[in-house]
Amino acid sequence: MNGEEFRHWSRKAADWGTDYRESLRERPVRAQTQPGEIAARIADTPPEAAEPMERIFADFEETILPGMTHWQHPRFFAYFPANAAPVSVVAEYLVTVMAAQCMLWQTSPAATELETKVIDWLRQALGLPAGFSGVIQDSASSATLAAVLTMRERALDWQGNKQGLSGQQRLRIYATDQVHTSIDRAIWVAGIGEENLVRVPVTGELRSMDAEVLEAAILADKAQGFVPAGIIACVGGTSVGGTDDIAAVAAIARKHGLYLHVDAAWAGSAMICPEFRHYWAGIEGADSIVFNPHKWLGAQFDCSVQFIRDPDALVRTLAIKPEYLKTHGKDGIINYSEWSVPLGRRFRALKLWFLLRAHGLEELRGMIRNHVAWAGKLAKRIEAEPGFELVTHPMLSLFSFRHTPEGIADLDAHNLRLLEAINEDGRIYLTQTKVDGRFAIRFQVGQFDVTESDVDEAFEVITSMAVSIR
Repeated sequence: MNGEEFRHWSRKAADWGTDYRESLRERPVRAQTQPGEIAARIADTPPEAAEPMERIFADFEETILPGMTHWQHPRFFAYFPANAAPVSVVAEYLVTVMAAQCMLWQTSPAATELETKVIDWLRQALGLPAGFSGVIQDSASSATLAAVLTMRERALDWQGNKQGLSGQQRLRIYATDQVHTSIDRAIWVAGIGEENLVRVPVTGELRSMDAEVLEAAILADKAQGFVPAGIIACVGGTSVGGTDDIAAVAAIARKHGLYLHVDAAWAGSAMICPEFRHYWAGIEGADSIVFNPHKWLGAQFDCSVQFIRDPDALVRTLAIKPEYLKTHGKDGIINYSEWSVPLGRRFRALKLWFLLRAHGLEELRGMIRNHVAWAGKLAKRIEAEPGFELVTHPMLSLFSFRHTPEGIADLDAHNLRLLEAINEDGRIYLTQTKVDGRFAIRFQVGQFDVTESDVDEAFEVITSMAVSIR
């Protein structure tokens, strides 16, 4: 592809992207294809000769697009959002064009220095104290793994990486069943083992970690010769928004010398609004915190921010400095590849810089406040509707519900049929969870371009589909 062709197809892609975004409301939210349908349209062998871009682009529209679920659709109410504000997409295009490998300061000084600045912008925006620094990870999963590895090394007096875990005392990490499954995976990858992830029961409407049981479990493990290493708390858990009492958990962590990591991957974005910060009161006591601007704040995926109280502990856990990665003649620089598991790093800070400057905190606060208000209004409408019940009340913009008409023997199966009918209808997209062993339908408002009328339409879809499956 020569320069003129590159210009043409770049413009073509940009124009296509604008048309795509403008047409989203006319499309079904979730892909309507059957398993294997897309694969059957794709050649079984790779091409030997070059193909014209016109054909490739046409195949993209005709073959690939029908199999895509539209995460930027304004009526995407499933999972959590993976927002990509248009300004973030523009920034991501610039990152892609430059294609820099930003692993070290010297490999792109602007990438490192901008990352440092926007991390501090976000620290201020969330009301975190000045003692926190941070790093942009690819996802909350990677941030949590980095935190678990740091817990492990600190508990083993920094000998785990050197000696391995064989022969070491068994470590224990504490969390509730409301945390994301990435915590389980981090425990596996860190070599700690799932049997050493201690599940602490929850209490109250927010499904908070029971602090008394947590401390009793720590003391019991010490008495049995285990080594408590850390606690993973959550604010806005994925299932129904489970939120721990961070101040109470932090006090126990401090008392027993445990590392505290707080997973606020979704809900952390809401902390740019001062009125929501009570949900993580005591957060200054955490050792690390993760939140995903690529969920609710509008940054193009992937972009996860990990705030860290003591970066030296993280760097001591993860840094490897072979000769070919040293930066000679420069002092006091940060190499963010030493703060994460992967060596390679994309220029993720640029989209945050564009996003924060183009929208400003007040506009982003207004968006989040609207989402919370609209979700609350919808929850009340569903609760008041005959034959429906709220399973969990709104935590910010997330709640869950069930359809409970009379005469239905298996309500779990009935609600699964309702969910399938809603998603096959195509106007909105919802997902499910289980609450206290019962099937429930999740609803969250968070898409960047959603309007109140989109949320109102969700009510019409839910109630009409409930009538249709009786």
